[in-house]
Amino acid sequence: MTATPAEPYTPIVPSAQQPHSRAPRPADPPPSRPPYAGPRAPRPRRAPRPRRSSAGRDAVVLLALPLLAALVLPAAFAGGGTRRWFGGRAEGQRAEAQAAKDAAAAAFYELDTAQRDLRISIETITAVDDSPGARRAAEGFEALGRRIDEVSHQYINAVDAHDLDRDDLEASAAARARAELTTAKDELGRVKQELDRFAQGLGPLLGKAETQLARLVPAVERARQGLLAASNALDAVRGSQLRADDLAARLAALAPELTKLNQGAGQHGVRETLERADRVVREAEAVRAEAERLPEKAAEIDHRLVSLRTRAEALGTRAGQVPQVLSELRRRFVAACWQDLQQVPDQAARDVEQAQLKLREARAARDAQRWPDATSLLSTVRALLNHTDEEVSAAGDRLRRLNAVQKDPQQEIDRTRFAIRDAQRLAMTGRSTPEPRHARPLDDSVERLERAIATLEGRHPDYWHFLTEAEAVRQNVARVVDLIRKERGAGA
Repeated sequence: MTATPAEPYTPIVPSAQQPHSRAPRPADPPPSRPPYAGPRAPRPRRAPRPRRSSAGRDAVVLLALPLLAALVLPAAFAGGGTRRWFGGRAEGQRAEAQAAKDAAAAAFYELDTAQRDLRISIETITAVDDSPGARRAAEGFEALGRRIDEVSHQYINAVDAHDLDRDDLEASAAARARAELTTAKDELGRVKQELDRFAQGLGPLLGKAETQLARLVPAVERARQGLLAASNALDAVRGSQLRADDLAARLAALAPELTKLNQGAGQHGVRETLERADRVVREAEAVRAEAERLPEKAAEIDHRLVSLRTRAEALGTRAGQVPQVLSELRRRFVAACWQDLQQVPDQAARDVEQAQLKLREARAARDAQRWPDATSLLSTVRALLNHTDEEVSAAGDRLRRLNAVQKDPQQEIDRTRFAIRDAQRLAMTGRSTPEPRHARPLDDSVERLERAIATLEGRHPDYWHFLTEAEAVRQNVARVVDLIRKERGAGA
């Protein structure tokens, strides 16, 4: 006989009043007994009770979890030294402190960047400018640097003093960290403003320095190109069989300057490099110009050699005629008319001989291509010949003028009197009486001319004295006329 299976177990949801109660399980139904059929048969074993389903057991566990969490979690947060997982006053203070830390870090970075940029500007100024203004700017930057170090240490100390990542950070510690970091940030900002104002004041100095730096590279390049052009011109001259040793020596002297230019302004300074570059450009340009002109200069020296030799020969011929002129002067006029010309023939001969000697030396210098020596010697020859020409010409001019005044002295007298009358009219223009300082020299000139005319009387008059006196009177009158014109010009 088979036993009747038991009904399946159905879980009962616990009520709110009895969260952990469970409904009693109903008793198993009594086994059915068959009708009596003889002696009592042995009682069969009870059939095994069916196992609860797994779904029912999981449902019970899930329903029990919220209740278990409600009992366990408060204990987890109640213990000392544990971190609040889901917010609270300490977490809010931690967030504010972290925000203050980030803001201070940003301010520190901005200040550091501004200081680096300003340091570059100061270095630019001091590398170019050594004026009092530039020195004051450097001193001001050093003072700001000390101030920046102070606020930077304050910021670093505030960061090191507080660990905002600690699990046991208290609200009071977070608030204190926030306050110190905020103060450090404000100090960094104030110093940043001071730095910005200081940088704005450097505008003129920085502009001037940058202008000079902008000139640096082109100036050095011009110097290099100038040296190259001078070297090329010198090579071209040497190709035309002209040595130009002096130009080569001057160009070689510029080699150390080029070395310093190549070493750069960092080693020798911006101002010194600019000055050196300008000097090299000028000297190299001078060498180049002289080298390019050297063939023309050689041709010019050759032409001057020929010309001065011809002139010396001509003056030698004229100097040989001076004794004849002196002989006529001695024969026709008194000694006062020719006494000062006695040494002209001998002096002219000596000057011509000296000029010819210098010409030979100049030729030797030209052949040796010693151009400065050749030029100097030719200048000496020219001066000697000019002096000789004046002396030789003076003898002939003396004879001509004496012949003219002997023939008609009235022409020289009229010429002088006309100059005096013209000056007198000018002195009286716009006035009833002349100024004494003008009238007196003119009256003296009239008297002096009359005395000179008186010397023409007699058998052997001194015509040369008359001519020199008349010339002196005309010069004196000319000085009075110039004085009158200057005074009236200044008054107008």
